[in-house]
This record gives sequence, C-alpha cells and structure tokens, in this order.
Amino acid sequence: MRSAYMLVLALAFSLAASQGVAKEPPHIKSMMGQIQLQGLGRLNFWGFHVYDANLYRGATKDSQEFALELRYQKSFSGEAIANRTVDEMKNLGIAEAQATSWGKELANTFPNVEPGQTITAIYIPKQGTSFFYEGKKISQIQSADFAKAFFGIWLDSKTSVPKLRADLLGQGCPPPLISGVC
Repeated sequence: MRSAYMLVLALAFSLAASQGVAKEPPHIKSMMGQIQLQGLGRLNFWGFHVYDANLYRGATKDSQEFALELRYQKSFSGEAIANRTVDEMKNLGIAEAQATSWGKELANTFPNVEPGQTITAIYIPKQGTSFFYEGKKISQIQSADFAKAFFGIWLDSKTSVPKLRADLLGQGCPPPLISGVC
C-alpha cells in the first residue's frame, strides 16, 4: 500500500513538472513580496518551442505589481530579442520613433540567451520595469509608457499571441497598467 502511495505521489510530481508548474523565483519575491502565479504558457512559432512564460502578480487583491518570466528554449542574441520586441511594440500601435528608441536601449540591455536561461521583467508602479537575467538585475526603465508597451506584447488584447495571453491570464484580468479596470 505504501509503495502504491509513493508511486502516485511520484507521478503527481512528475506531471506537475512536465506541465510547467513554476516555483516562486527569489528575485521576483525580493522585489514584490508575496506573489502568486496567475498563469503560464508556451510560445511555439512554426512548430518550434521558443520559450515558456510565467505571469506573477502581487498576492494582495489591489496589487498593481506584476512580473513576466521567459525561460528560453532556443538560443537568441540580445539584439534579435530587442528587434523582435520593437516589431511587436509597433504592431500594437507604438510610434516607430518611440519603439526604435526603446529598442536601442533594450539592445544594450538584453544578453544573448541559451536554452534554459531566463529573462524576467518586473513592473512596480513609480519604479518602472526592472529586467533580470538568470535572477540578476541587469537594467531598469522607469517609464510607465514603456512598461505598458513592453508588457502589452503579451498581455494587451491586440497581442499577436492571443493563446499565450489567455494562458498567462488564466481566469484573471490583465494588470491595471494594461487594461485599466477589469
């Protein structure tokens, strides 16, 4: 009986791990305090697994803080990540000059990534967006307009990845920065 229980427990942990159940990253907790995972998803592009994404929110009901963690499954240069970010911002209606300006800043921020490595963006009102690579802070951009454009890539209703957006939001609403009221 005990071995059957252990087998069921092992299978449950294996299933949870394979479904991408996320641990609370310490760098997110250190900036936001109590957090909860709102949703998680996977970006596939032309059949390739590009990255897994986790959206964390502050644990209090009225928290406006949130974090998006991307765990890459392919190698990319920081410049390629920045260029794709600019393209996605422009697709959301951000003026080309502004998106290009932010893209230059991001090209100097984003490192090259290898499979299994993470880039995390954390938004805190009045502080802006902090970027982390493998749990270490690499940059901060204070503009709320930047934060809305950047996180809108995944969370805005006009995103180019609506399935990933739905997975990240789960049964919840987008953060107030993105949608105002839910």
